[in-house]
Amino acid sequence: MQALRLIRYLADMTSSSPPPTACPLARTLELIGDRWSLVILREIIKGQHRYSDFSHCAERIPTNILANRLRRLAGYGIVARVPSRSSPKRHEYHLTSQGAALLPAMQALARWGGDQLPECYAPPEQFLALTVEELPTRDPD
Repeated sequence: MQALRLIRYLADMTSSSPPPTACPLARTLELIGDRWSLVILREIIKGQHRYSDFSHCAERIPTNILANRLRRLAGYGIVARVPSRSSPKRHEYHLTSQGAALLPAMQALARWGGDQLPECYAPPEQFLALTVEELPTRDPD
């Protein structure tokens, strides 16, 4: 009985967090504004779909952060986690239509970085030429 009361108490403490903001910019940044989420989405756009693909990208995302971000992106409906065709115990991550809709924002950020940050290269034209309609998506059934 004591353990049950403690669990309820802890649940009440965590549920008292403030509600999400209604500002679209602030809310979007809450969802994808961390250092790694857009890198993961970039890798999916490039055709990478497995955890191991993401962990070997140039930015070397730490594995604990990678697992957390993939879980969050799937939870928000930005990516779909689907069983791998090669092994049902493994999963792949694909953009949903909601995730694909982030493409223009990602392209704008990449352009800005290429133009304004001298240490950055210009984004690849192939990436800048993509359209949302060209991106393969997998929406939940």
